[in-house]
Amino acid sequence: MKKRAIISVSNKKGIVTFAKQLAELGVEIISTGGTKRVLAEHGIPVTSISDVTNFPEILDGRVKTLHPNIHGGLLAVRDDETHQQQLKAHDITPIDFVVVNLYPFQETIAKPNVTLMEAIEQIDIGGPTMLRAAAKNHTYVTAVVDPADYDVVIEQLKQYGEVLFETRRALAAKVFRHTAAYDAMIAQYLTNVIGETYPETMTMTFVKKQSLRYGENPHQTAAFYERPLSSPFSIAAAKQLHGKELSYNNINDANAALQIVAEFTEPAAVAVKHMNPCGVGVGETIAEAFQKAYEADPTSIFGGIVALNREVDEQTAAKLHDIFLEIVIAPSFTEQALAMLTKKKNIRLLTVDFQSERKQEPFFVSVRGGLLVQDEDIYTINDANIQVVTERQPTEEEWANLTFAWRVVKHVKSNAIVLAKDGMTIGVGAGQMNRVGAAKIAIEQAGGNANGAVLASDAFFPMSDTVEVAAQAGVTAIIQPGGSIRDEDSIQKANEYGIAMVFTGVRHFKH
Repeated sequence: MKKRAIISVSNKKGIVTFAKQLAELGVEIISTGGTKRVLAEHGIPVTSISDVTNFPEILDGRVKTLHPNIHGGLLAVRDDETHQQQLKAHDITPIDFVVVNLYPFQETIAKPNVTLMEAIEQIDIGGPTMLRAAAKNHTYVTAVVDPADYDVVIEQLKQYGEVLFETRRALAAKVFRHTAAYDAMIAQYLTNVIGETYPETMTMTFVKKQSLRYGENPHQTAAFYERPLSSPFSIAAAKQLHGKELSYNNINDANAALQIVAEFTEPAAVAVKHMNPCGVGVGETIAEAFQKAYEADPTSIFGGIVALNREVDEQTAAKLHDIFLEIVIAPSFTEQALAMLTKKKNIRLLTVDFQSERKQEPFFVSVRGGLLVQDEDIYTINDANIQVVTERQPTEEEWANLTFAWRVVKHVKSNAIVLAKDGMTIGVGAGQMNRVGAAKIAIEQAGGNANGAVLASDAFFPMSDTVEVAAQAGVTAIIQPGGSIRDEDSIQKANEYGIAMVFTGVRHFKH
């Protein structure tokens, strides 16, 4: 019996060549609407879907393939005698191939100012139904949703006279991934439209960006997936100009660096190691900002990731060139800077769209057997309920350093303490089990430079010991959330040493 194929595609890439090859192999082609018109224009014999269903396309094309003559031909079990008798009784001919890709829903909702009705009109009904039917019955039917698979189908038809079962099963799995992702995108869009933040089921889809050589450690496998329609200001959307592929740890560290540097509007540079900042600096120029970030911890920056929020010029590139760095992220690089940095084979250079609007996105953390979801922490110093709780007010210079340090400590693993001075970090205490321990690490790193510095804490002081340690090191001002039942102890201790202390009312735990 002559084989039959339904072809109805939104993405027409390669479809003319593919359909022509099918026709040359004796496959009868059935098609609809615009696809039928394109194939006919290229001289490919094509049968209208209406000639198969004996029913016209209606409702502006909303109903055309939802018919027993189509789905009976797709779902019949070929070696089931009862099924075959029913096909014969109703004059239904089996269909062997479904070549369909779906209405461009994602592309539609990505357009600015798209209306709800415009989006809804791009919800495909017949396409997913045919694909699912063909994929379910893949023992007999080949379902093709991706133009990248056209060649393998033709090659196997030419070589074996059929598409091999293993290939049909693989294509079926791809169909169900595709339709699941399509439905997830629709579900997510409509859930956002009605303003539901945490629905009873969390439906998401991600698109594979690249395979990774390994995960966090060499014995772990890994891959990098991108969330469709996410912010252009992301590592997933970054453009790589130079260097080998990013690793799992590179991506994590680069993401951390990018989130920190986004806190600043003035020229800023951030150096990250193991997802914690080892140096952050601001300055009049990006070169000055990077010099401060480097001087903050010239040991830890070795092999680190650097993010800058201004174009990398030749002066800055010369500084970057002098040390070993894994990655440099910036809005752009001058030609001279690029020429200088690309001489280093192993450095990765990334550009990110710093001008794009930063919308709040959900933040996901996987746990064994589940998923934690929360809002991004986009709370800024401008949102804080600032209170000076000590007898002494911060000086103008201290205020500048306090707000700088507060923006940095937000991104340091808890328990976190950051010491800052002259628009740069001079000590970072990260990920400690108690706050005074984090303060001691930051102070030890700062050394004598802690004298006259300010201190930022990501959470309140449970007792006055952190203030005592800071005072002994010469810290002159502290910014912290407040809210401990023993806040008064810390305030009194600060007053005892003449330290200015500011409460923000907001905690910034980062686990």
